[in-house]
Amino acid sequence: MRFRTQQNHMIDFLFPVALFFVFAVSAMTVILLATGIYRSTTEHSSLNYTARTSLAYICEKMHQNDVDGEVTLGVFDGCDALILRQTHREDSYQTYIYVYENELKELFVKDGVDVPAKSGKTILAVDDFSMETVREGVYRFACTDTDGNQDSMIIGIRSGH
Repeated sequence: MRFRTQQNHMIDFLFPVALFFVFAVSAMTVILLATGIYRSTTEHSSLNYTARTSLAYICEKMHQNDVDGEVTLGVFDGCDALILRQTHREDSYQTYIYVYENELKELFVKDGVDVPAKSGKTILAVDDFSMETVREGVYRFACTDTDGNQDSMIIGIRSGH
């Protein structure tokens, strides 16, 4: 009786190695493409972070104070300001949102109290911030962040209109 002995061919070794190499190269390619996409996505989302954040903050503050006649634009200590009036019990308070020395600031004070603009709490650093009344109850805000990115928003209030 004769037993057949199996002969090892070079292809028995090369095929699994080549298959592993193709798999490894494919996996590395996918990883490199994914990191490139992730990097560009995070860079793009952070480009307008400051400008969008400041505008979203103002939008939220306006909607919180959307009571008839309580949201106006005016001047606070020589700075253009968004003025939000609030009444708590019998006392009146005002929140001023304004730009002072390239910083968007917020200051909450009791009506009639004289406070300088530098006393406000810094929200974000900005290069430029403008606000204007488009028509009654509709306001336009524009922001340029410290990187030069610009964004703007038109906000309408519903009370009294």
